[in-house]
Amino acid sequence: MPRLIKITLERRGVSCVAELLDKDAPRTCEAVWQALPQGGDIYHAKYARNEVYTMVERFAAEEPGLENPTVTPIPGDVVYFSFNGGMLDRRFKEEKGIDALPGVIDMAIFYGRNNLLLNGDVGWVPGNVYATIVEGLEPMAEACNDVWRSGSVGERLVYQRYER
Repeated sequence: MPRLIKITLERRGVSCVAELLDKDAPRTCEAVWQALPQGGDIYHAKYARNEVYTMVERFAAEEPGLENPTVTPIPGDVVYFSFNGGMLDRRFKEEKGIDALPGVIDMAIFYGRNNLLLNGDVGWVPGNVYATIVEGLEPMAEACNDVWRSGSVGERLVYQRYER
């Protein structure tokens, strides 16, 4: 039986369901699964295009490292990024309220096509694809696009275990 997570935009009241890719990213799946629920303020990507994410404190006893990595995520990809404190610039860390942390986990979903994980300051930024959205991608994509158009203030992106 596949493990499922529910991903929700709280204020907009929109959720989707994603299936963990245990065979492709077992370490990442287990780290995320054991740490759920997770969530926080939502942000819309500047560089990657059709991505929304939240940043949370590191939660894995041991970082999973790269597995099932991509720099070209597709719609429905659920991606884990681990950033050490030195990778994020000072202004960004202060703006997000994460300047005191030694590193953070970026929990992201991709809702549209033509994404490219290339940052002008640091280059390629591969992430671990650890789940794929299997239900509710279309309404989630509409809500994520609204985050882009209308703004993210007051919105939270929340990940939790889900059972049918």
